[in-house]
Amino acid sequence: MIIFPAIDIRGGRCVRLTEGRFDQETVFADDPSEMAARWSAAGAEYLHVVDLDGALAGAGRNLPAIQKILEHASMPVQVGGGIRSLAAVAELLELGVSRVILGSAAVREPQLVAEACREFPGQVVVGIDAKDGKVAIEGWGVSGGIDAVELALKMAAIGVEHIIFTDISRDGKLSGVNVEATAALAKACGVKVIASGGVASLEDIRRLQQRASSGIEGCIIGKAIYTGAIDLREALRVAKEV
Repeated sequence: MIIFPAIDIRGGRCVRLTEGRFDQETVFADDPSEMAARWSAAGAEYLHVVDLDGALAGAGRNLPAIQKILEHASMPVQVGGGIRSLAAVAELLELGVSRVILGSAAVREPQLVAEACREFPGQVVVGIDAKDGKVAIEGWGVSGGIDAVELALKMAAIGVEHIIFTDISRDGKLSGVNVEATAALAKACGVKVIASGGVASLEDIRRLQQRASSGIEGCIIGKAIYTGAIDLREALRVAKEV
């Protein structure tokens, strides 16, 4: 199972939000590339980066910071946040990003996701962010009007190979990852799913690892590694346990 250390960028800085709320922000580094170097040194295999300003604006807002991260990261990087055109997807991939995450576009413009999958096979990830099973979009401020599992099935049907499932109610709260909902979504859609939201302990990672056969590819860890609740090296070790 893959552990994805998270770097969320707002105003060029590395921050963490609680439940996606911009009024509940903690700054962890003025230079996100420093965190990329730190997680690289700890042995991370893949980095998860989100342009929070882009998620709100609907267009990339932190490309210089992302480019600097790419220069300091020794592992593949997946990026999301405000990517709502094929040109934006292409621009990030040309910069050196390994996978691009489409969130709101999956609800608003599924044809864009299908086209991106055809144009860039294996490099498109769909982010499904939900609260009480209902999808939220545009920086989590708007209801997508669709169930998470229903959206996952639609994305699988158009060629999406990877999905990030975030339980918004747990994000940034260190309350424990929603293993059951993640495993159920993975099993229903048959696509590799990355768990996100609330990962708080090594036990969360063990529980996800035990359900890997359901289709769980890995998990994203944010606040827990920034506060020290989880040591990234230990998390990487646990993720490889058989």
